[in-house]
Amino acid sequence: MTSLDDKHLLADLALRATRAGREWRDGLTVSGVRPLTGGSSSLTFIADASSSEGVEQVVLKVAPPGLEPVRNRDVVRQGRLMNALHGVPGVKVPAVYFSADGESLEVPPFVAMEFVTGECVEPLLEDARSDELRAQTHARFLDAARMLGNLHRVSHEDVGLGCEPVVTLESEIDRWTKAFTAVPEDLQGDYRVCEKALRATIPAPMAPVVNHGDFRLGNTLCDGDRVTSIIDWEIWSVGDPRIDLTWLTYFTDEARHPARPHDEPCGAPSIEAVVREYERSFGGTVPDLAWFDALTRYKEAAATALLIKRARKHNTMNPSFARMEPALPDLLREALTLVGA
Repeated sequence: MTSLDDKHLLADLALRATRAGREWRDGLTVSGVRPLTGGSSSLTFIADASSSEGVEQVVLKVAPPGLEPVRNRDVVRQGRLMNALHGVPGVKVPAVYFSADGESLEVPPFVAMEFVTGECVEPLLEDARSDELRAQTHARFLDAARMLGNLHRVSHEDVGLGCEPVVTLESEIDRWTKAFTAVPEDLQGDYRVCEKALRATIPAPMAPVVNHGDFRLGNTLCDGDRVTSIIDWEIWSVGDPRIDLTWLTYFTDEARHPARPHDEPCGAPSIEAVVREYERSFGGTVPDLAWFDALTRYKEAAATALLIKRARKHNTMNPSFARMEPALPDLLREALTLVGA
């Protein structure tokens, strides 16, 4: 049920979107704003945009009221990135139609974008298994790998993102180490040992690319065997391409992600096949993946620890978190093994 405050938010959003949208289409009216499942860092709605050209559904992504619209809540920055990538060959992102800066903490910024059809599913984390679903998952995974390679071929400077800072591998370690310091001790494991081992074995960086930051099938829309759009760009950055690649391969059956509901395979290709498909699209080889596999496990342990901390506070623990909680120390041990420590 929608609360009074939510109703006020939706009504105000419709008015603001109507004003901003008239720079996109004359006489536009936005109405029927209603919730749409989306990223956890922002509020996502769908609405009807009416003009002389007809009625079109649009997606409105809004920063949470009451919080500074920075980092993963900076929806305008996310819109700028999608604008930069829209139309890039082999990369599919929603078209951004219009946006508005926030007027205050309580009147936050939003971005309006194309509504793309497709289903959003992370096959590895689903209970359902069948031969048909496995074949579909296999095809979608390889399509996602190709699209990631195409994304990483893009020069961020050529698409107007040259002002973005490059996130170094040291900074990646810093980010997830900071996350560990913010969670209870029982969720930390031997993160300090793992941190030191990662820092001692950092490989040579590759040329920086646009990274999604959480690239997996669960952050795409798919139709049949194909990816129709990459969504949820909350933590995008410019950095080493292997950050995204090893995150994708971690959601294969072969990687044995601890959040999977059972051991029956979902149909994902082998890690080797995913990397091979990516390299063909990317146009080059990617060395030192074992170190990035280790960083992926460090990142997963830290990010999940934060989610579990929040779930404990709000009494929202789900089966996936319950499976992950005892596995956090194992992730760090896997990371240490991968870097030879």
